[in-house]
Amino acid sequence: MPHAKTWNAIIPKLAYGAAHLGNLYTPITDAIADDILDAATDGSAFVDTAPYYGHGLSELRIGNYLKTHQTRLPMISTKVGRRLDHCDHPSDFGFVNPAPFEPVFDYSAAGICETFQGSLNRLGLPRVDLLLLHDIGAMTHGSSHPDQMRLVEQEAWPAMQEIKGSHRADAIGIGVNECEVVLECLDRGLTPDAIMLAGRHTLLDASAEKSGVIARCKSLGIRLLIAAPFNSGILAGGNQFNYAAAPEPILAVARKLSEICADFRAELPAAALQFPLRQPGVSMVVAGAKSRDELCQQRIWMNSSIPEDCWTAIDAIRNRYLS
Repeated sequence: MPHAKTWNAIIPKLAYGAAHLGNLYTPITDAIADDILDAATDGSAFVDTAPYYGHGLSELRIGNYLKTHQTRLPMISTKVGRRLDHCDHPSDFGFVNPAPFEPVFDYSAAGICETFQGSLNRLGLPRVDLLLLHDIGAMTHGSSHPDQMRLVEQEAWPAMQEIKGSHRADAIGIGVNECEVVLECLDRGLTPDAIMLAGRHTLLDASAEKSGVIARCKSLGIRLLIAAPFNSGILAGGNQFNYAAAPEPILAVARKLSEICADFRAELPAAALQFPLRQPGVSMVVAGAKSRDELCQQRIWMNSSIPEDCWTAIDAIRNRYLS
């Protein structure tokens, strides 16, 4: 298999994942969204969004902000794979008061092009820095996964390559939460510039290491971007793990990790944010925040000092419980 062409963009180590701008679980006002974006786009910045987030609302809020703050020039990634069909009463996918559209999976070439143009329109941009194919995989699509992957290989990926070739996206890749589909794409000869993998290389999940995804991406020169470093909140003081109530065994490991951090005068959320970047194959961490204060706190955590002995103790817990 040919090696991927390295995406040479200089990217920050912490990016803002903009699902909360689409009212994920909790509604926020436009003013709060602008306040978040003020912080998220300060300096060297990267903002990740998708049509799925609020059924277009996240992209629209980013576009409205950039229109009135033209000196802010964050790197932007968005996604394709779901088209938005107008619908007065859309299904509940966890976004409160979303835009009046129904997200529908569509990996056809026409669907990819339509979805991407819609994103550019909402963002008010002629191009994006990174375009990701969103939520492919057997865990998402079940028995239809083989058919979807054939469509990805025959239509979606060529359409994305055409978008990149026309300089409307600097880089292309996939954005998923399944390690298996990453390996399947690579085995099929699809060599993305970047892969955004959610929740699979964290203090509580070693899937990306154990499956070989990290090593494979590193050997091919593919940028690996780790999203959902808090595993839906459990590593930042919540009780959700991978979008559901955390089971007791996971809660127990989280408590042990928290105790270890406390022993070294470190904070568990800081360790959760920094952990993915300790792996040389990881380029960036993508974390969401529903307020400016949360986002600013994440930056403090990312830059806080954690003793090497603390990491050694954390590794011992992970090796023991994540086998």
